[in-house]
Amino acid sequence: MSDGFQFGAGETILIIGLGRSGLASIEVLAEHRVTLYATDEKPIAELTEPINAASAFGARFVAPADLGTIVDRLNCAVLSPGVPPTSPVVRRMHEANVPVFGEIELAYRLCEAPIVAVTGTKGKSTTTALIGHLLRSCGATVHVGGNIGNPLIKEVRGAGEHDWIVAEVSSFQLETIRAFKPRVAVLLNIAPDHLDRYHSMDEYAEAKFRICANQSMSDWFVGNLDDPRIRALHWHHGDARVQARQLWFTLERPDQATMYLRDGVITYAPVSGDPRPIPIMRREEIPLAGEHNVQNAMAALLAALAVGCKAESLRDAMRSFQPMAHRLHIVAEVDGVRYIDDSKSTNPGSVIAALRTYDAPIVLIAGGRSKGTDFSGMGAEIRRRASALVAIGESAPEIARAARGVRSIVADSMDDAVRRASDLAVPGGIVLLSPGCASFDMFASAEERGDRFAAAVQALREPAGA
Repeated sequence: MSDGFQFGAGETILIIGLGRSGLASIEVLAEHRVTLYATDEKPIAELTEPINAASAFGARFVAPADLGTIVDRLNCAVLSPGVPPTSPVVRRMHEANVPVFGEIELAYRLCEAPIVAVTGTKGKSTTTALIGHLLRSCGATVHVGGNIGNPLIKEVRGAGEHDWIVAEVSSFQLETIRAFKPRVAVLLNIAPDHLDRYHSMDEYAEAKFRICANQSMSDWFVGNLDDPRIRALHWHHGDARVQARQLWFTLERPDQATMYLRDGVITYAPVSGDPRPIPIMRREEIPLAGEHNVQNAMAALLAALAVGCKAESLRDAMRSFQPMAHRLHIVAEVDGVRYIDDSKSTNPGSVIAALRTYDAPIVLIAGGRSKGTDFSGMGAEIRRRASALVAIGESAPEIARAARGVRSIVADSMDDAVRRASDLAVPGGIVLLSPGCASFDMFASAEERGDRFAAAVQALREPAGA
């Protein structure tokens, strides 16, 4: 690397943020015989457990106010993705000319294996898991990590040069890359999200575009031709920022794409060799609900083809994929009503995609902590697709206003929301948990939110007092 940092013995490193990613960075760096410090801007009373965990790997905690005592000894700092680059601690590092790296940059520099990186506003986790499944089915040794739930830094440990890393990366993580250079970069879509962190959609999109910033013609870029912001990167438009070889998927523009639908069949147009189109599979064979998942499947198939999988092997591999929890997962059917957990839906675009998946009366449970996004488009789709809305969390009044015209109820807990939704649902219909918001006002995570939904649905099946 041109800046010389290899995170090796003798260096002194500060970890900024003691969440899951920060602790994982400490655990891995401890193996490299570096001197470790850690800091976090949360109140000290909330940090007892993470400080103890960091100490177990030899990291000494330093409060933000005391960083002046060690800053002259630091070679660099590693920033956890949940900490914004504008935080006072990061500014303090910049003022002292201490280089600041993100966790995925650290992982990249310690990694021997090539990387497939996936980003987008919605569908990242599903597509990341699907790519991992396709590569394994084709015989590759694969490590899946990143924003999908397990820190990437832990997955690269022990990965050899003939393995593959499949990484879900967020805009937050991409903000701090320097040399990060995936062999295959997948950009799924760009829709309003995290506008409490970004000043505009253009700024948010630029963070996403960084996934291909360091790629060259030895790499591959997989893009969504149906997304206007991403389509602007197409080589026909003369945008020089994508230097990699380009593969494009579409539901709407088959004349310009590498993968498209022809008579309901996902079809691949090879970019080299025999140019005749290759049918891969029928769209109804994809084991995922919704048109958006047709796009996710296409992205995953193109990534697998770029890695070297054979087209004829991918149909059976795709059909054997098991959908992930909390993503349009059918929890149960009670009295003829299907209860569907889409708790990983954390932005309005995901709610819109979920609502468009089903042709049945829908009672939607939505709400949580807003991320500064506009709910007007989501509200319009609720009016078109839902028979009723049960709103929860801090954003409940705002979502109810956006969906005015639809029968709306505000619930004060998940148990209350499920009971009220069940009263509004009809046989043959659906109760859909698709919050469109972060979970942290009511739950520790989106996973806990989905689990609480499932428990509340189960309670519907149990007799009172059982």
